[in-house]
Amino acid sequence: MKNFRPNLLSRAAAIPLAPVLLVQARMARASIPRLPDAELPWTGSLPGADLIRLLVLGDSTAAGVGADSQSEALPGSFAREFGDRFDRGTTWQAIGENGATARDILTRFIDEATTNRYDVVFLTIGANDALELRSRRAFARDVREIVHRLRSANPDALLLVSLMPRFDRFRSLKGPLRWNLALHAASLDDAARAAVRGLDKVFALPKPPPYTPTFWSPDLFHPGPAGYREWAEFVLDSVPLSLLAPLRRQYSRRG
Repeated sequence: MKNFRPNLLSRAAAIPLAPVLLVQARMARASIPRLPDAELPWTGSLPGADLIRLLVLGDSTAAGVGADSQSEALPGSFAREFGDRFDRGTTWQAIGENGATARDILTRFIDEATTNRYDVVFLTIGANDALELRSRRAFARDVREIVHRLRSANPDALLLVSLMPRFDRFRSLKGPLRWNLALHAASLDDAARAAVRGLDKVFALPKPPPYTPTFWSPDLFHPGPAGYREWAEFVLDSVPLSLLAPLRRQYSRRG
């Protein structure tokens, strides 16, 4: 789309209609079937040499909503990708909550997330900030502070930041809400990317590719097991090779 300016468009669309959109967003969330979190425990491992220590931190996708266990959600999906690509095992921990915003991560989960040492930290955050119509400044500030805290606790870790989904491709969202929410989410996404750009060993992932028919869980809002696998593959395909180099073993199966 030519001359697409999400920052200005989202302000023009969202600010006058903010009360209406907020009500619509909350009604939409209430109408979506409430799937449970992945079963406990949210720690686990995939055997292999030279274990990669992985943290997944964030909202419902960190909680594994749409999968029965974390081995079918992001942690297990990453672990299998690490094994295939780097010939290494993984030990993982997931921390977060369905519905969490960036502010929730800072006030309720960041202390736990910075207790242990990790080699890879995957932060998945933003969808609920968009649904709550948080401001660009507040969201970007919180994301940068989360990243700063994670980096201070794990100075050598690879820190991957996954921001907004493509709300315009969510079949569970209808009419003007889908498009106005997508515009506001794009604005928040741009602000958060700018806030973490240039930070050492921090990579904000590209916007998601088109979702496949097998991506979704039954609620058509969260990934299912296949969606989590596709997501993990997309993540590792997107990270620059220079950032992945420390994770590679000498005789990786993929070279």
